[in-house]
Amino acid sequence: MEKLCLQESIIEKVNGEASSTAGDNIENENQEAKPKDEMMKLSGPRWKRKGFVDIAHANPMSRIVLQLQTSLKQSKSNATLSGCIVFVKVEPEAGELLEQASFGKIFTSQDDKQHFQFNLEESFYLYHALKCIKIVRDDETPLEELELWKIFTSERKGFPELYKAYSHLRSKNWVVRSGTNYGVDFIAYRHHPALVHAEYAVLVIPEKDSNAKIDRLSSSPGLCCPLRLSGSVAKTLLVLYIMGGCNSNKSSMSCLEEFTVEERVIRRWIPEQSQEGNAYLN
Repeated sequence: MEKLCLQESIIEKVNGEASSTAGDNIENENQEAKPKDEMMKLSGPRWKRKGFVDIAHANPMSRIVLQLQTSLKQSKSNATLSGCIVFVKVEPEAGELLEQASFGKIFTSQDDKQHFQFNLEESFYLYHALKCIKIVRDDETPLEELELWKIFTSERKGFPELYKAYSHLRSKNWVVRSGTNYGVDFIAYRHHPALVHAEYAVLVIPEKDSNAKIDRLSSSPGLCCPLRLSGSVAKTLLVLYIMGGCNSNKSSMSCLEEFTVEERVIRRWIPEQSQEGNAYLN
């Protein structure tokens, strides 16, 4: 198995650009100098340095995830569930692949082992979709799939829909991280966050049933707040509607097969960008 050296490629690229002008270096510095209206016009991936797109193309996320899946299966890794967090201890090679695939976060290294922690969506994706880890209790007792599903759905409100949205994006090779800091459910990167800025701020909206309360986008504040916030940090608001859940038994994993995902991209209308508006302004 060919071993990827994503971090080494990044370091080599950064060092190679150290002697270039400051204006060609960090995109964050350039972004700070841009007017707010110009930031709103940004679309598509925003790579953090010149040449990072080439590193991403040379190391496709699909191949990194496949190597991670193989490595974790071979090591027969057991992860431990503790509340809403899952911990796993892995060899350095698997740890490097976890970091390259941007799963979880490392919190300590000792005895030639690396310790990672995952949120519920990440851990269930590794367990259920990739089938490359087993999850156990603190006493090392294995958790069966249905038992684990019931624990996760009780620990986190809306877990079935959130997991469906997470797995939907991950299956398309997007890197998905928590969106708490941006007031959304997830943020989605085209590749590793060290290479590229997040492209989408993601809201997950379950289909309402007759007894459901008002949803997050049924009022103007519910829509405007995430839209303005995502726009201010140069991200596009992506709404994932999880359909088909009204009559589903969410205590059973069969609901995942009944769910469908509808994608909606929402952008702010900027008058200065409209043809008629420009005509009047001129």
